[in-house]
Formats: sequence, C-alpha cells, structure tokens
Amino acid sequence: IIGSRGGVVNKIQTLSNAEMRIGTGGKTVLEECTPIIPLKRFDPEELERRQRTNKVDIGAEAKSQLRNYISTISRMYPDNPFHNFEHASHVTASVKKLLARIVKVGEGNGLGVSDPSDSVNLNDLAGHSYGITSDPLTQFAVVFSALIHDVDHPGVPNIQLVKENTRWAQIYKKSIAEQKSVDLAWDMLMEDEYATLRACIYQTEDDLQRFRQLVVNTVLATDIIDKELQALRKARWEVAFSNEDSAAAGSLKYGRVESEDRKATIVIEHLIQASDVSHTMQHWYIYKKWNERFFMECYRAYKEGRADSDPSENWYKGEIGFFDYYVIPLARKLQSCGVFGVSSDEYLNYAVANREEWVRDGEAL
Repeated sequence: IIGSRGGVVNKIQTLSNAEMRIGTGGKTVLEECTPIIPLKRFDPEELERRQRTNKVDIGAEAKSQLRNYISTISRMYPDNPFHNFEHASHVTASVKKLLARIVKVGEGNGLGVSDPSDSVNLNDLAGHSYGITSDPLTQFAVVFSALIHDVDHPGVPNIQLVKENTRWAQIYKKSIAEQKSVDLAWDMLMEDEYATLRACIYQTEDDLQRFRQLVVNTVLATDIIDKELQALRKARWEVAFSNEDSAAAGSLKYGRVESEDRKATIVIEHLIQASDVSHTMQHWYIYKKWNERFFMECYRAYKEGRADSDPSENWYKGEIGFFDYYVIPLARKLQSCGVFGVSSDEYLNYAVANREEWVRDGEAL
C-alpha cells in the first residue's frame, strides 16, 4: 500500500473527524453493506508505476502496533472448538493464497502468459481481475477481514442468539455475530494507540471510506445462513456471471465501470466464503480435522441447552447436503468467475473428492 503511494506516510490527524463519523449516525453494519463497491481506477501510467514499487519499511512503531493489534485480536477469539483464532488464521491463509493466484500472471490465470517474465498488458491484468490486482488496499482489506471475521464468536449460530434474545441480537437483529465482529475490531483499530498503523493503511478520506466498505461487505459475506442475503447475492451473480449474454446486457444497462465493480464485489464475497469453508476443499485429513471440531462445537452447544437437537443424529446426511448445495456449487463459481487460475480447479477437485470419501467413510466416523 505504502509503496503504491510512492512511500508516503503522513500523519492523519485531519481524518479524525471522518474516522469518528464511521459507524455512527444510527446505521448498523448491515445497513452499510452495498451491492456494489466502487473500486479505485488507475490510468495506464499509474498502473505501470504501481507494478514497479520498491519495498518499503513501515518502521518500528507501525510494526509494533500491527503486532499488538493482531495479538489483541487473537485474544478476542473465545476458546471455541471451531470458531477460534486458529480458524481465523486458516481462513486468512486461504484468502492470501487466492489473492496471490489473481496477482501472479504466470500461473494459468487465463491471460495467456506462460512465464512471469513475459510481457503483459497491465490494463488487461487489471481488467481481468476487475481491478482487484491493481489496488493493494483492496487486497489488504480482504485479508484484514478474514482475520477479524469471527472475533468474539459465541459458538452458536445467529438464530440461537435471536432465540435467547441476547443484547447483541437486540442491537443487530440479523447477521449478529458478523456485525459484532466488525464493530469490535473496527473500534479497536480506531484507538489512538493504532494511529501510525492506520496512517500506513490510508491517507485520504476516500481510501478510509473504501477500506471500511470493503471490510463491511467482506465480513458480512461470511453469513451464509441468512436466506435474504443469499438471495441478493445469487441475483447479483446472475446479472454478472451467469452467461455471456446476461453479462453483456449488464454492461450495456449499468455501464462498464459499474459492471466491473459489481463483478469485483462478487468475486471478493465468494473468495471469503470459499476461504471460510476452505477445509472442505483441501486434503481429506484437513477436512476431517475441522469437520470434527465443528461437530464438537455444535455438540457442546446442544449439551449446554443452546441447540434444539443432537447434531449426531443428522451429521452424516447434513454434510452430504452441505457439499451438494453449498460447497461444490461455490467451488464451481470460483471457476466461473475466471480469476483464480489453477486454485479454482484445485478447490473443486478436493471438494468432490472429500464428498466421495465422506459418503464412503463418514457414517462410521
């Protein structure tokens, strides 16, 4: 981020009012969510310069603040069997891997470049990835969101929080855990002790607002249970990616920039969703480890009277349904959006293989 700004890191006291306004005014995090995030556009010369940035040392103070922030975030994750800081780290690693697959032009990403040293039109690269590759702030925001997405997770689904009428359920109504995670992590980032870190992330109000919007949309995308939110995402996917005719019609109706921003928003949301369940699209032993942990978390909730039914009664069939109706269709969408190269094939192949092995051995497990 700093390198793309030419190494500039100025103090940002002038943004203090803008920082204070975010998250206020009576709007919830969910109400901030938008169907299209306007990404930053760069002319060809700027794109060229951004690809040739020098490494920048952010300095001891910023490094210390970053370490302290991550350390504090890690302690804000409860000791849940599944929704814990190890899970957040696992999701973050998957996000970073998928982002790298977009960025590296030499790994079969559809640009026809066989070697990283081959020349490539940077406008083509930025367009192929819908602008995600050309803006390090966008990439950082998605990684940051992965790290914080389950902060203070209660170990039960949102529907249970509504049944219990918890304080957070009264405040947020829906997407409760996700909204709370954003608020807690954002409020801490805005504290005075992280001012130098924030100056590294953004220098203008536009970048601050874009960073916030990316974090809001990315974290809320991890709520895959809310049927209304899922229906909205599906409708946007149909407009953007369902087939070439509809995509072309979308470009004509909404304009090229808006259509690309819609696609970028959808790609980011599917990237975090796939990463959130990436254990289902990795080696069988990784899947088995995290599947057991999630079962234990659900079983603990049942034993504590915070779930209506014993998860063991339907876990085997439930996992098959999860593969058939969520995981495998999601992996296919990663392929369809065409920006993740070989990783999308890898994720789909593992998902199909894990389903087959679960059908064969899962009931005994």
